[in-house]
Amino acid sequence: MKTKFRRFILAVVALATIAVAALPAGYSHWTADQIRNRAKNLPAKMSKVKVATESLGGWGNHSMSVVHREGSGEAELHETQSDILFIRGGDAAIVVGGTIPDGRTTTAHEIRGSKIEGGEKQPLHPGDILHIAPKTPHQMILEPGQKLDYYAVKVDAR
Repeated sequence: MKTKFRRFILAVVALATIAVAALPAGYSHWTADQIRNRAKNLPAKMSKVKVATESLGGWGNHSMSVVHREGSGEAELHETQSDILFIRGGDAAIVVGGTIPDGRTTTAHEIRGSKIEGGEKQPLHPGDILHIAPKTPHQMILEPGQKLDYYAVKVDAR
């Protein structure tokens, strides 16, 4: 009888330990293999503007995506979000600052247009990290044949 009781107590302690050791709510982890598997499907999802995005999730004031691009993007400005970009592969350029002369509201708090005037063009390479503050015009520029892979984190402004 004592042996059964001890086993019962050990089982309860083991289960309690497992319950306490569970991952906290809001925690996410992707291995390099999981990201590669998600990213390899992106070219098949390419939009007419030559970009494909796979959401990794959203958590309160921020979200994260894996992005594959094979063409230049529209000029864009996010009125209430910062972009944080981690360049994974490929080469391209970004134009930041200036104005979007033909800007139009496409969704709430988003302005897009065909180009930026008066911005600064900077090269992008693997390993680069960018922070683009809210209300900052920006546009990805890819030359024919170029591809760009990156993580995009969108953070709502306070």
